[in-house]
Amino acid sequence: MVFGRIADGVAWGVDTVSSTVTETLFEPVVRLGVTGLSRAGKTVFITSLVANLMDRGRMPQLGAAAAGTIQAAWLQPQPDVTLPRFDYEAHLAALSGPEPRWPESTRAISELRLSLRVQPSGLMAMMSGPRTLHLDIVDYPGEWLLDLALLGKSYAQWSRETLARLDPRPEAAKYLAAAHTTDAGTAHDEATARALAQAFTGYLEAARAAGWSDCTPGRFLLPGDLAGAPVLTFAPLPEPERSKAGIWRASLWREMEKRFEGYKRAVVRPFFQDHFARIDRQVVLADLLGAIHAGPRAVEDMRRTLAEILGAFRPGRNAFLTRLWSGKRVERILFAATKADHLHHSQHPRLGAIMAAMLREASDRAKFAGARTEAMSIASLRTTVEETRTHWGRPVDCVRGRLAATGRQTAFHAGELPEDPAAILAPARDGATSWLDADYGKMEFAPAPLTLRPGEGPPHIRLDRAAEFLIGDRLLRG
Repeated sequence: MVFGRIADGVAWGVDTVSSTVTETLFEPVVRLGVTGLSRAGKTVFITSLVANLMDRGRMPQLGAAAAGTIQAAWLQPQPDVTLPRFDYEAHLAALSGPEPRWPESTRAISELRLSLRVQPSGLMAMMSGPRTLHLDIVDYPGEWLLDLALLGKSYAQWSRETLARLDPRPEAAKYLAAAHTTDAGTAHDEATARALAQAFTGYLEAARAAGWSDCTPGRFLLPGDLAGAPVLTFAPLPEPERSKAGIWRASLWREMEKRFEGYKRAVVRPFFQDHFARIDRQVVLADLLGAIHAGPRAVEDMRRTLAEILGAFRPGRNAFLTRLWSGKRVERILFAATKADHLHHSQHPRLGAIMAAMLREASDRAKFAGARTEAMSIASLRTTVEETRTHWGRPVDCVRGRLAATGRQTAFHAGELPEDPAAILAPARDGATSWLDADYGKMEFAPAPLTLRPGEGPPHIRLDRAAEFLIGDRLLRG
C-alpha cells in the first residue's frame, strides 16, 4: 500500500513536470486568479475583460492590442474538467440585453479558458510565427482567499483576534452575548455547538451585508455540500480557565478546536493545493468607495483585510526551473478599486492613490520578494456619463446614470475625495467612528443599454491598463 501511494505520487509528479514543460515551451498558459471582496463586481470584471480581449476596439492601453500582436481570440473548454465553467455567455447577455441587468454572482470556484493567437515581437518574431497563449481565468470567492490566513493560526489565536474585532460592531451583538455567556470549559454539547455556529453565521451574513470585509471562515457563507457538516460547526469563544482540567479533554473548547483544525485540513488546505498554488497572476477587486461611504472603521477593516490577502500570496518571479520543481509563485498582483464610474474622472487618481496607500507596507514586502504589485481605480463596465451642474452658485462635477432600484435617471455627486490619502487612512487607523469634515455618498446604478460597434467590447474605465499590467508582457512575447 505504501509503495503504491509512493508510485502514484511519482507518476503524478512526472505528469505535472511534463505538463509544465509542454506549457512553458509550446503553448504557454497564464493562470489568472480573480477574486474580490463583498460586492466588488468580480463577475462583471471577468465578463467585460473577456469581451474586450475578444473585441479589442476599446483597449488602446493594452500594448499587444495597440501593436496588432493579437491576431485572434476564442473561447475553449477549460482544462480542468472537475470545475464548473464560468458562464460567460449568460453573464454577457445579462449586461448587453435590451433591458440590461447585473448578472448573478458566482458562489463557488469556476474557470474559463481564453486562447489568444499572438505574433511575438522582437527576437521571437524572427524565430517563429504566431503562437497560442492560453489565458485560464480562475474565478473564486474572496472569502476563500481570506481563509488562507487561518493556516498560520491556532484556534485560540483566531478566537482572540475575532472576538476583539467583533466587539465594537453592532452586527455582532447577538453572537457576542451568546459567546460570553457560554462556558467553553464545560462538557461538549452538540446542540450548544450548533446554536453557536448558527449565531456566528448569522453575524457573518449581517457583516457582509453591512460592508465589512473580513467575513471568514468563507465556507460559512458559501457552504455548498458541506452545509450542516461538523467541519462548519464551530465558532470563536473566550478561552476557559486551565484549572478546569477534569473535563478539559471532552470540553466544548476542545471540540471547537478540533473542528477548526479540521476546517483548515479538509477545506482550506485543499483549495490552496489544488487551485491557489497554481496561479501566476492575480487581481483582487474591492469596493473602496463603499467602504469610504460606510465610514473610517470599514476603511480600516478593508485595509487590514487587503494586507492579509497580500500576505497569503507566495510572491516572486516564475523562473523556468522554479516552476518545474518548486511550484509557481504569483508574479503580479493587481488591487483594483472598482466602480470608478461613480466618480467624475477628476477624482479617479485620488481613488487610486488611496488604494495604493492602503497597501503600501504589504506591497513593499511583495516587491522585495520579486513580485510586481499595482493599485488602480477601474470600472469594469461604465454605467454613467459625466456632467457638471450648478449647486449653490458653484459648478459641481457629477455622474448621471440609471438607478438600479427604480430605473430612473439621476445625477450624483459622491463627495470630494481628499488629495492626501492620509486624510482617509489616518482617522481609520485611529478608530474614528465618522468623518469629521466630509460626507461621502453612495448610489447603486444599473447597467446602461449598450450600442456596440463591430470590434468593440463593453465600455469601461482603465480595464485595458489592468490587462496590460496583468498579461501584457506575455502577449508581446507569446
